[in-house]
Amino acid sequence: MIYWRRRALVVLSLVTIVVLGYLGVSLGFALTNQGYGVSFQARFAEWGRQHGVGGLVTWAETEYNKLHPPKVGGAPPVNSFGSGVTTITVPAGQHLAAPKKMSTPAANPEPGEGVWRVAGRTTANGTPTMYETFVRPDAVHTSYVVGVVWMDPTLLSAQLYSGSQIPGGGPYTYTAPITAKNSVNLTAAFNAGFRMQDANGGYYTQGKMIMPLRVGAASAVVFKDGTMTVGKWGRDVKMSNQVASVRQNLDLIVDNYQPVSGLTNANLAKWGKTIGGAYYVWRSGLGVTKTGALVYVGGPSLSISDLANLLVRAGARRAMELDINTDWVQFSSFTGPLNSATTANNGLSLLGPSAGPSAMAGPPGRYFANWWTRDFYTMTLRAKDAVK
Repeated sequence: MIYWRRRALVVLSLVTIVVLGYLGVSLGFALTNQGYGVSFQARFAEWGRQHGVGGLVTWAETEYNKLHPPKVGGAPPVNSFGSGVTTITVPAGQHLAAPKKMSTPAANPEPGEGVWRVAGRTTANGTPTMYETFVRPDAVHTSYVVGVVWMDPTLLSAQLYSGSQIPGGGPYTYTAPITAKNSVNLTAAFNAGFRMQDANGGYYTQGKMIMPLRVGAASAVVFKDGTMTVGKWGRDVKMSNQVASVRQNLDLIVDNYQPVSGLTNANLAKWGKTIGGAYYVWRSGLGVTKTGALVYVGGPSLSISDLANLLVRAGARRAMELDINTDWVQFSSFTGPLNSATTANNGLSLLGPSAGPSAMAGPPGRYFANWWTRDFYTMTLRAKDAVK
């Protein structure tokens, strides 16, 4: 009897050592893997949710957020509202009219707030393909700044890049890192949506249904001619032989130029889980205007209602939420000589270090790294507009 008891203890000890050893190695790998996030906190959270301690992770995040709520009042850092070109003579041609000044949710506009500035590569004849502006998220959290980008799909061609983690599967023709060939005339890259298990939607690319598309889901659709739109699947957009990719994420948050109902209910699961259940977090969204322009919004201290409000102010007819939380919201613009490859060194984050607490985590380099495992979008200057 004593013999078997000792043998059982030895086996149990060996199993414990093996399990702890595996978890230790696995955690060590996660903490050094940038694909799990920019911060160690995000990397640990991703690892924890993959290894059965998601409840503990969520509890810790909730307690942290209780102790570190967004700052109320105050002013953003100097020069938070951009310093690029605002006045430009736009050559005539087949392109969309430039956007009008955007109103701010804050009570009193700061100088330059809501003013659109030229961003990224322009066409060979000098026509802007993108504009960016900066506003505060609301009238309460006034020390933060949110970035907004307006993109002209008549001059830019969209492409969905798929990741080995999100959506998984593959191999994919377009996946990180962006190659030198595909970086020729690259103008922008930005994050897509949630992990597929949280997106409540499907994924279609390269003629393959990676995950079934849900009727009624908010959908970012890229067509084979490079144009892109946002809509409700089955109503605004449907499958056809002209569809190149469909990326779904939750439900629309803007419809018919208005925020949809229910957004003011704090952090409904319908709009996605945030780190620790926080209401005001980093969020991003994508919308389409009446003329077909695309608008991207990304920044800190945003409720889902705030995000929808900003997309409406930017002119969105329909809009959806993209990814949320600090490590995953990232928009980069790129410059450089036309008809030539670019690198991360030519990239600028929409909210760079000068934005202080509003700076985006992680530089443009993620899109050029083979460790980046999430899906994202690129916008590239069309070949016809890269030559005079």
